[in-house]
Amino acid sequence: MTDRPAPRQPVLFVSHGAPDMVLGRSPTRAFLTGLGGLLPAAPRAILVVSAHWRAGVPTVGTAARPATIHDFYGFPEPLYRLHYPAQGDAALAARVRDLLLTAGLPVAEDAERGLDHGAWTPLMLAWPAADVPVVGLSLAETDAAGHLAIGEALAPLADENVLVLASGSLTHDLRGFFRHRAAGGGEADYAAAFADWVAEVVTAGDLDALADWRKRAPHGSDNHPTDEHLMPLMVAAGAGAGRSPRLLHRAVEGRVLRLDAWGWA
Repeated sequence: MTDRPAPRQPVLFVSHGAPDMVLGRSPTRAFLTGLGGLLPAAPRAILVVSAHWRAGVPTVGTAARPATIHDFYGFPEPLYRLHYPAQGDAALAARVRDLLLTAGLPVAEDAERGLDHGAWTPLMLAWPAADVPVVGLSLAETDAAGHLAIGEALAPLADENVLVLASGSLTHDLRGFFRHRAAGGGEADYAAAFADWVAEVVTAGDLDALADWRKRAPHGSDNHPTDEHLMPLMVAAGAGAGRSPRLLHRAVEGRVLRLDAWGWA
């Protein structure tokens, strides 16, 4: 009897939306609920990179059972009673650390950090039984090129039946969201132009353009006044470099929030 090779997992970028997405109905909630069905097999573990955890250097969560962090306020009370009881994975945490160090990147560990809503929102919808081990990895205080390099270092995980799940938002102009939502109408031109540009460069595998997004993307700073919700896309694009990208989901809320998802298979 010979051992079968581990399934090769895709690399995913998803837009996680507001934390109360798990309580309501929306196209993006429906997409995330079916996310596991897009995979070739159940992953042995998930490495999640959330827009809501940033540290000085890439930091690996090593908690045996990461806590559920309710990192928001002003939402319906039932949301604060939700918990996602996934276990951690010490072997995966060590593997992530070693991959980053081998690539010449600094790395730290955090045994206390739990899962924020950027992590548990898609996880709770896609794997509600919390039966797949989860390890968190922070963003770093670096630019898009630095996050692409982090992703490139993580690329071998896909061949080890580990799902790299990067969670942010394709656009994240919250001021525009509240302003335009009341006005109604179709998608704002500046959000559509940015999303179309992302689709063009991701499809082309143009990592140089992604790294220079603030200068090259139309309305880059308008759609991302701060960059933390776009950096998970950079990690995913780096991890998926050389693979086939595909737009998995397209949605817009409040005229300016694009909640697209991408996969690299």
